[in-house]
Amino acid sequence: MKALLSKRPGGPETLVLEELPNPAPGPGQAVVQVKAVGVNFPDVLIIEDKYQYKPERPYAPGGEISGVVKAVGEGVEDLRPGDRVLGTVTFGGMAEEVATEAWRLTKIPASMPFDEAAAFLLTYGTTYYALVHRGRFKAGESMLVLGAAGGVGLAAVALGKALGARVIAAVSSEAKATLARAQGADAAVVYPRGPFDREGQKALADLFKAAVGPEGVDLVYDPVGGDYAEAALRSMAWEGRFLVIGFPAGIPRIPLNLPLLKSCDVVGVFWGASVNRDPARHREDVRALMALYEAGKIRPQISEHFPLARGGEAIARLGAREAMGKVVVMVD
Repeated sequence: MKALLSKRPGGPETLVLEELPNPAPGPGQAVVQVKAVGVNFPDVLIIEDKYQYKPERPYAPGGEISGVVKAVGEGVEDLRPGDRVLGTVTFGGMAEEVATEAWRLTKIPASMPFDEAAAFLLTYGTTYYALVHRGRFKAGESMLVLGAAGGVGLAAVALGKALGARVIAAVSSEAKATLARAQGADAAVVYPRGPFDREGQKALADLFKAAVGPEGVDLVYDPVGGDYAEAALRSMAWEGRFLVIGFPAGIPRIPLNLPLLKSCDVVGVFWGASVNRDPARHREDVRALMALYEAGKIRPQISEHFPLARGGEAIARLGAREAMGKVVVMVD
């Protein structure tokens, strides 16, 4: 089988397309013929050895897949060859076949295209875990979404609206603001590109405060980090929750007097680890998300498709923060 491999630490240009033996399922595993791979920011980090998890090389990046079950191992009862599935695998997805634990896979309806299936779970799973389990979200609350035109940002906009939030989308261009509004954002604010000096950061904080209103915002959903984080934190409401999702703009330094003065929570959201720690809850969350998809309330927004041989370009597009919506690598 063909696989796009990371054989040494580096950027997307270091990935090479090679032939590997086809995998066989171990006990409790299934082999999936991969049809599509969703590209996410961890794919940018993992090949540079900057992610929390460092797999042994050579390996294929790609942690979000869809495809067709080819074979199942001993003890697997819920899946059989021919089932259409999506799943998360941490790495290994940018290959024609991948073996993974069967519990990581979810059957998908015939109406769900493979590209949407591969673009679904990581962004919506992260957001559902963030809002419901970590953010203790209640219908009617307000939410400021940073980076709201990216894959995870658009998922936060759409899922927030589906759960009953008032959503303010923060983006870096008018075109991205239009896209966020099309996903249901109640309002949008366009911020300048960082980094910022102290005056620039104050102006950014004032921009966020004006967008959310005088009472502040109940939740901040931050998949951006960098200088944007402190400015967004200053827009929090009393006893609000600041959800830490990711850091493509850099790891921020937060003055701890701000959470004290606002009596707010700064809450870490590590969805991948939560899936491994509580697979049963993960399966319940996936069922809830699939019900919302089938009801037409959420749907991945895919901006670009790339073939497997150009998977490095897909990762580079995400690393440059140029993507609007999800980027998907089509394997078949």
